[in-house]
Amino acid sequence: MPADYNGRWEMVSNENFEELMKALDIDFATRKIAAHLSQTKVIVQDGDKFETKTLSTFRNYEVNFTVGQEFEEHTKGLDNRMVKASGTWNGEKLVCVQKGEKENRGWIHWIEGDLLHLEITCQDKMCHQVFKKKQ
Repeated sequence: MPADYNGRWEMVSNENFEELMKALDIDFATRKIAAHLSQTKVIVQDGDKFETKTLSTFRNYEVNFTVGQEFEEHTKGLDNRMVKASGTWNGEKLVCVQKGEKENRGWIHWIEGDLLHLEITCQDKMCHQVFKKKQ
């Protein structure tokens, strides 16, 4: 049985986000705004089906997918690209590989206690975000 990701999660830390955004070719002004935002993740999980929303005062982002099925993802929440994405379980970690014009792109989610961890990678950069469960 996979981990239960359901809930509302509030950001508590965001390490190396600026470097990740540079690797994604995000412009200077957007990077400066985004680096100072606090994000909220709202996740609705039904087994392997996920509805996820990332909310902030600057930009909201939604992605819905089923683990094990490839899907098209429009990364308008970050760099506004189209990628082919596929999520898989690695134990209780949810791993997503994104294929597109940037190499080594994707993310990993996992839960420790009441904390949701998210590692986002692009090329040789990695950002680590941590969210605390609110609901």
